[in-house]
Amino acid sequence: MNGGDSGEGRAMDNRVLPMMRDAITTVQMVLFQTLRQSLRERQVELDETLHTRLAGAVINNLFGTRPVDEAVSAFAAANRELVEAELRGLADHCAGLRPILTDALRMQTICDNQEGIHSMPSLLMARALGLLEEARELPLPSTFMLQVRTLAVAHGLIEPMAPEDPAAADPPA
Repeated sequence: MNGGDSGEGRAMDNRVLPMMRDAITTVQMVLFQTLRQSLRERQVELDETLHTRLAGAVINNLFGTRPVDEAVSAFAAANRELVEAELRGLADHCAGLRPILTDALRMQTICDNQEGIHSMPSLLMARALGLLEEARELPLPSTFMLQVRTLAVAHGLIEPMAPEDPAAADPPA
């Protein structure tokens, strides 16, 4: 590769990876909120603890993450059919999140690749579930992070950024 190439094949700046991972986690949190609310509305016979565990199990499955808590793993294993049914319905129940889920799963795959982790199965699962918008262009990392920030504000996870005070930016004369 020469210095004038487009950047393909080069490692992502290691300062960007943690920020990208934070943005991906934020998307997971928004999906968790959305899915748990959907479960509350659709499966009123389940108590709140089951809504929470089921939503977590679905997200862990989709993103290929292993829960730290053994109880969460046990719940997912004992309720495999329910978890799979929710995965199959995810594209319908969380349709408004499909674009950002597409981006988050792709970004996760890129980050994982930079760290030597093979996470292509998550993308393949998302495609099979009808979640992956394959024609969607991959955003630049900064664009993705700004989209995630906007989403997090809309879902009440973070406060909006305060507008900069133009008077404070100008030094006194």
